[in-house]
Formats: sequence, C-alpha cells, structure tokens
Amino acid sequence: MDFPSPLIEGLLVRRYQRFLADVALSDGRMITAHTPNTGSMKGCSTPGSRVWLRDTGNFRRKYILTWELVEAGPGVLVGINTGLPGRLVAEGIRQGVITELQGYDELHSEVSYGRERSRIDLLLKTRAGACCYVEVKNVTLVEGRTALFPDAVSARGTKHLRELAAVAEAGHRAVIFFCVQRADAVEVRPADSIDPHYGQTLRQALSRGVEALAYDACISPRAVALRAPLPVICP
Repeated sequence: MDFPSPLIEGLLVRRYQRFLADVALSDGRMITAHTPNTGSMKGCSTPGSRVWLRDTGNFRRKYILTWELVEAGPGVLVGINTGLPGRLVAEGIRQGVITELQGYDELHSEVSYGRERSRIDLLLKTRAGACCYVEVKNVTLVEGRTALFPDAVSARGTKHLRELAAVAEAGHRAVIFFCVQRADAVEVRPADSIDPHYGQTLRQALSRGVEALAYDACISPRAVALRAPLPVICP
C-alpha cells in the first residue's frame, strides 16, 4: 500500500492526550499532529525518535498532519496508524500474499455482527455461503524478537475474542489476525504481563475453534505491505 504523497520527516517531542503529538520538523517548525493510535505505544513514543507524518490535505481538520511511522530502533520503522491494518490485510488477501485466507469470492469490511454488537474488520464469503470472520489487530510492541499484543489493557480486544469464539462455535470460520507493522519480530505472543485477561481469553478462544494468524510488514516512508507469516505462540 503506497502512501498517496511523500511523508514528512521530523523528531518527536512528545505524545500526549492519546491522539496528539508535538513534532519538530526539519525546517524548524514545531507542529501538532494527529496520532491515530489509542494504545500506550510502548516503545514507539520515545521523545527524540524520528517520525514520519502524512499530509492529509484536509484543511477542515484541526490537525492536518497525521503521524504514520516511527523509528523505534536503528533502522526499525514501525507503522503506528491503527486504521491501516484492516486495509493491509484486505490488500494481502486480494494479492494472494495471505495464503491462509484464499478461496473466498467476496470481501466485505466493517460488518456488524455478534451478541455484543461488534463490527468485524473483514468478512469473507464463498458463493456457497461459507463465511470467514477476520478481526485484525495492529501490533507495534516488540521485546527482544517477540511481538506482543496488546500494549495496554484492552477490554475492547477481549470482547472481540469472545465474539469470534461464538462465531466459531456457530460453525463459521473465525480468525484473529495480528498485523505486525514492523519487520524485526520472529513470533507473536499475548502480552500477559500487560493484560493477563486478554491472554486468558485468547487461549480460551483458540480452544473454542478460533484461528490465530500473524504477518509482519515491510515498512518504508513510501509504502507499507505485508511481508511474511509469523508463528503465534500461545502456550
């Protein structure tokens, strides 16, 4: 997925109020950018980090620039926009990159479903009527070589696991998909030290028939694309 225009580089001054970040641009200007990420962004919001912003061109917005990437370590770019993974996974399915989710004839986004009034990120269907429900999660936290989710307590994420488990038990295919928007991890695990309830619910969902998939991504200031599968380790 290509960015529609060249990203603007700067240095992170601070991230605050969840949705805001102050950034020093190379021309000396200090600006405030929208931060499209509700998590803690642990490891991805260190002051002084190189960041890249997208100019939305929408002058009706209070904050025209949107924070897209951060350099979390030397040469390690991370995509922090939680609105992007659903589109990345849809692109990966259409292009045949995600081999585990091939064979469907229709792909729908943001479909209402479930007992707890949720919206599934992607709903795949065959002409014969078989359905696959895919819930996509953006993963940005890596410790050592292990990607961890979530990076903060996530009641919403736990609810999604319950919904997927109910779907699986009803006879449909249900998938939790961890989109690791960086390329330095070799596996994905639940972040039990951050949100033990999420980890427990994930294990229960897997025992009830939910599948767990994960892919990492190739990140650059020009484009983001899913790259290769990662194992999901959930002992």
